[in-house]
Amino acid sequence: MTVETLFEIRFPAKAERLCQVRALVKKTADEVGCCSELTNKLVIAVNEACMNVIQHAYKGDELGEIVLQMLNNDGKVHFKIVDYANPIDLDSVKPRDLDDLRPGGLGTHFINEIMDECDRGHLEEGNGNYLEMTKKIS
Repeated sequence: MTVETLFEIRFPAKAERLCQVRALVKKTADEVGCCSELTNKLVIAVNEACMNVIQHAYKGDELGEIVLQMLNNDGKVHFKIVDYANPIDLDSVKPRDLDDLRPGGLGTHFINEIMDECDRGHLEEGNGNYLEMTKKIS
């Protein structure tokens, strides 16, 4: 099993930084052989996950930091997103009912639909959360 780190970046928990994140995920997914449809879906999933960190973990505190890592693991892309906010209630992380028509709130739905595997948890050190997402490339 060969695991290749494609990139690791740290950025402030500011929504305006997500444009750069989306561009990096798109470029990197293209480079590892993802088709354009999959690349676009990966960009959506990572963007939604990072926005959830900004809005729900940091609650808009722009002093927070997000770490995003993208790996290539034998034909699968793997993303790990880490924050250092207070631990979130993991039981509350679920998509809202699709019949509940209103703006926003569908990030976890998109992530679960796009990715093959998702794992959420708290950092061992106490403060912080992580989300790991995996998608088969081929």
